Amino acid sequence: MIVYRLARTKFANDLSGEGSRLHGGRWNPVGVPCMYTSVSRALAVLEYTVNTNIDDIPRSLSMVAVEIPDDDIQIIPVGMLPGNWMAAPAPDETKNFGADLLRPPVHLVIQMPSVVIPDEFNYILNPLHPRAREFNIIEIKDFVYDIRIMST
Repeated sequence: MIVYRLARTKFANDLSGEGSRLHGGRWNPVGVPCMYTSVSRALAVLEYTVNTNIDDIPRSLSMVAVEIPDDDIQIIPVGMLPGNWMAAPAPDETKNFGADLLRPPVHLVIQMPSVVIPDEFNYILNPLHPRAREFNIIEIKDFVYDIRIMST
């Protein structure tokens, strides 16, 4: 299966989850590494957009395509998610829920519904899982962010 993430070019080759470990995210608290990816390039751009201030968008972005094993994906139905999973900013309940799925490294990949488009999916990659070496970057392309996406 191919998943996508939009990243600063200098981090495009990084599959360590270090950025999320340092800053946390909806499904992980600070200190727990993971990689946020999306089912499509378009969803990756939308997810990046809702999580970035227009003044913080770097000039050098890349769209990264990552091949992941599709035989070890934990699918999380909406009914299992914390009741406030769509809240902004992301609540502690979602961070703790995700951390429980990521540590110990039980799940290689976790499928979560997108808050932006709940009928679409994001894939949380676990870099601590023994099979994480099977994540394979298959393409990195320069990406020019069209700021009209953020225009009001």
